[in-house]
Amino acid sequence: MRRRRFITVLSGAALAWPVCVGAQQARKTYRIGYCFLGPQPPDPRQAMPWPTLRELGYVEGGNLVVERRFAAGRRERLAGFAAELIAMKPNVILAQGGQSAEAVTTATRDIPVVVMGAGDPVGTGLVKSLARPGGNVTGVTEISTELSAKRLQLLKEAVPALARVAVLWNAADRAMTLRYREIAAVAETMHVEIRPLGVREPEDFDDAFEAMRRDRPDAMFMITDALTGLNRKRIVEFVAQIRLPAVYEVRDPVADGGLMSYGPNLRDLFARSAYFIDRILKGAKPGDLPMEQPTKFELVINLRTAKALGLDMPPLLLARADEVIE
Repeated sequence: MRRRRFITVLSGAALAWPVCVGAQQARKTYRIGYCFLGPQPPDPRQAMPWPTLRELGYVEGGNLVVERRFAAGRRERLAGFAAELIAMKPNVILAQGGQSAEAVTTATRDIPVVVMGAGDPVGTGLVKSLARPGGNVTGVTEISTELSAKRLQLLKEAVPALARVAVLWNAADRAMTLRYREIAAVAETMHVEIRPLGVREPEDFDDAFEAMRRDRPDAMFMITDALTGLNRKRIVEFVAQIRLPAVYEVRDPVADGGLMSYGPNLRDLFARSAYFIDRILKGAKPGDLPMEQPTKFELVINLRTAKALGLDMPPLLLARADEVIE
């Protein structure tokens, strides 16, 4: 009887053991640091990639802790934010934008870093290559440098008499400067004169606006990063006020009243960063995970704005649009 009872107890303990181990594993808490040059959204938990992480089983307040830092356009804050996040010893740091990625990767070579939208990560030296990033970095990039020629071409189709284009960009961001240089090089082959309007701080936009009033171009090209994105409504309102056609890299300014945009769907693209976080939390090395690029691009045209500007949009251009706002 004693032997049978001992075997029964032992068998019960053996069956219970995997359940206990599973429960301990389920209770493991992961910590993610997040750094962004831009502003804090109304509900940070709903911004990408957090909803996708929830779908993958990472729940804030449960098995996930997220430490967020928003610089509100003040680049001088980034180094301090990076140091704060590193001191918390997170499992991974998510850096949105080129300047945030630069600040974090300068501060640590040990903690895995996933970047969202770092411009040209190879051109800025952030990674060795997209296929094998190396080091502690991986993530997603929007390849906007390579799309510069296409955007300028689309703008010229909308404004056939295009001769002078003002380019508004964050001159403090190396990735954005690479985009500007690409636009300038392409413009030369198209016989279009470029007026550079580099900004570095939120206060610089007033000077850029005054320069466009003083020497009015035929159109504006806005390069999108956290700084220009933070001020996009001011920019859209200004170009509408002086009746200036403008092309943008993403949809949001067009929804606000801008003329047109061509680029990836950033929401879908940034959702993919959750995939990299998941892989790293499960043991993958970031330098072995190839960086991803978008494969689908959207042309969005605001027909109301075109009519307000007195532009007769070519039918073929409208036919190619993925979305026409009427």
